[in-house]
Amino acid sequence: MQGDRFTPLQYYQLEQQPLLVVNCTFFSLSTGDDWSLVVRNGRLVERSLMSLRGTGPDSTLYYYPTRGAIGIDRRRRADVAWTFTDTSRRWPYAFEEMPVVAKGRDSLPSIYDLEDISWKWWKMRTAVGGGPVLIHDGKIQITNREEQLFPDADGDHQPRTAMGYTRNGQLIVLAIQGRTPGRAAGATLQEEARILLGLGCYEALNLDGGGSSCLLVNGKETIRPSDSGGERPLPTVFLIKRK
Repeated sequence: MQGDRFTPLQYYQLEQQPLLVVNCTFFSLSTGDDWSLVVRNGRLVERSLMSLRGTGPDSTLYYYPTRGAIGIDRRRRADVAWTFTDTSRRWPYAFEEMPVVAKGRDSLPSIYDLEDISWKWWKMRTAVGGGPVLIHDGKIQITNREEQLFPDADGDHQPRTAMGYTRNGQLIVLAIQGRTPGRAAGATLQEEARILLGLGCYEALNLDGGGSSCLLVNGKETIRPSDSGGERPLPTVFLIKRK
């Protein structure tokens, strides 16, 4: 679900008590704007960040990130891919083998600015973006730097949220508690990836974490949110509804 900002519990109440509610996309705390792609009912409703301004010697250039996302198509098949969105296109572009690292002088790039032809239209029924990808083709492959996310976070223990899927199509949703002294420090990206691999994930993706991490099952918190005020209001959540 995507819209105004609500807490996971409020989404649970608004959406007629779904089985599962979990946080997902990155967003601006000041404006509430999503920074990750969102596909809902087969329609791209939020686009990912298209460019990032360079710094230092690259201050006149823009970097064009291809960020990880997880989607479910109309046949209920899951996929994790590195994605790019164009304001003039209905569907996201997907890179299935590796992220593309590109830069240029245009702040609103097109697919041609990425100088890569190995892409496909990513026609998902439901999808949410995050990053970085943690597992690809059954192996740990953390593309943190390639996606230009958290460049110095290798040993950083934080609350984490992630999603992945197994070879037989089971969806895995993970939330890791953190920032609770004496109880739970959280996990690094590497530790998170190892947990997901141990759960049988063939592909998996890190999602927004920190104070946003929250997973409700039947309306009950499975981890303790790290913000002092409890659950953080979010612009987007991922739901699993009962049949």
